Amino acid sequence: MPPTLASLVHHSALKLTVRAGEDRLDVPVRWAHVSELADPVPYMEGGELLLITALKLDAEDPETMRRYVGRLVGAGVVGLGFAVGVNYENTPEALVDAAREAGLPLLEVPRRTPFLAISKAVSAAIAADQYRAVTAGFAAQRELTRQALGTGPEGLLTALAGQVDGWAALYDASGAVVAAAPEWAGRRAARLTADVERLRERPAPASSVVTGGQGGGEDRVELHSLGTGRRPRAALAVGTAAAPGTAERYAVHSAVALLTLLTERSRSLHLAEQRIGAAVLRMLLAGEPDHARAVAGDLYGDLLDAPFRLLLAEAPGDATAGDDDPLGGLAESVESAAARAGEPVLAVPEGAEGRRLVVLTVDGGAAGRAGAEYAAAREPAAGAGAGEDLVMGLSGPAGPTAAGGAYRQAEQALAVARRRGRVLVEHDRMATGSVLPLLADDAVRAFADGLLRALREHDATGRGDLVASLRAWLSRHGQWDAAAADLGVHRHTLRYRMRRVEEILGRSLDDPDVRMELWLALKATSATAD
Repeated sequence: MPPTLASLVHHSALKLTVRAGEDRLDVPVRWAHVSELADPVPYMEGGELLLITALKLDAEDPETMRRYVGRLVGAGVVGLGFAVGVNYENTPEALVDAAREAGLPLLEVPRRTPFLAISKAVSAAIAADQYRAVTAGFAAQRELTRQALGTGPEGLLTALAGQVDGWAALYDASGAVVAAAPEWAGRRAARLTADVERLRERPAPASSVVTGGQGGGEDRVELHSLGTGRRPRAALAVGTAAAPGTAERYAVHSAVALLTLLTERSRSLHLAEQRIGAAVLRMLLAGEPDHARAVAGDLYGDLLDAPFRLLLAEAPGDATAGDDDPLGGLAESVESAAARAGEPVLAVPEGAEGRRLVVLTVDGGAAGRAGAEYAAAREPAAGAGAGEDLVMGLSGPAGPTAAGGAYRQAEQALAVARRRGRVLVEHDRMATGSVLPLLADDAVRAFADGLLRALREHDATGRGDLVASLRAWLSRHGQWDAAAADLGVHRHTLRYRMRRVEEILGRSLDDPDVRMELWLALKATSATAD
């Protein structure tokens, strides 16, 4: 504890007497300062015990004393020490009344107690308090280190909560709570997700303070980013009833350093696991599921024992270079969700520039849902330009022997997502929809225009409506009477027109491939709107 006016009054060597403010002696004293100026306020910082002999003051004038004491209280002076037997034999009643009226503790200093003795007592008490704080801080650091090495982040958080007489929580890179102490603090910490996300947007190391209603509680919460890279890899929350003292501050700083080391070590292990995952994926795609299973071991073995889905994500090269790395955010989301659910997930960057990410997730698992939620969150932000910074294709359920097929399905879905301007397309849903949206492609429209150009040019001369006749005939599956009725012409007229179509195109309508191409060409061009 820092020195207080009460501790100075109880100091047997100082012999101080309280003349006013008896109920305010528990206030801490930051320093003891001697000043005989009529107005020492410009030289005060607050928290001082001011020592005077009233050498330049009329201490017996009530109005003068009221103004003097009022200025001291306004400057944050916590106490006034008045030396008797120097300029005044006793403490003037005007000064006592002014101090009592303003609520300022007034201590009477006997002639035999030099001001220097009081200054030394305050200095010694401050030094002792700082020594106790440093000693307690080192003890806290040793205990936190022991817990970090023995039980990991969970034990460290428990020890930290005890050190600060509050609570502590650890967040992962996505802002989700991964550990908290005591147990009830998990609910409190979860309400700070938005604050943690704002902290992640700032370069590391960063910190912020959340108080009162902003976080949904009455405590004071400090947030600290963890990690040595540009982007924080985790965050620490420390909740206390008031601002931490010196010893508590040592404990918090030690926890930040230790958790940063643990986070970076976890990152190194993650990179090693990622290399194993890349090897497993290469073997699966090469058609070697047995070798893949042997390499996967306990790390990814459970993933290969159940149906999985393959998610293929792609981003432009410049999209992976900024702070908003869509592939990095996707990897963090699926890995965090899998860790919370206790399920395996494999996320491997692909390509020299890291423009692709391959993810294997348990079919119907938490990681797959997190990927879908990540895609949905990016759709509205991109608006009409969705898919410009991230496109994703998801395969159907597959097993180790069908990994190659799942990869091809994901690539097909990815291509459709890119073409449609979507963030995510699932291969399973492609089969249940219409093929017509796939025709909305510049290359398809160019092919269709070229295929039908000669017929359109013929119709432009006014010598017959071959395009409309062709569309009617194809829509009726080559039934002459029905198609002629739709056009309002005789069936012989329609037969003549179809022969002209064959002559102009140089292709036979008896060929099913020709009929298919012509029908898709009509659908892909403005002829469908006629």
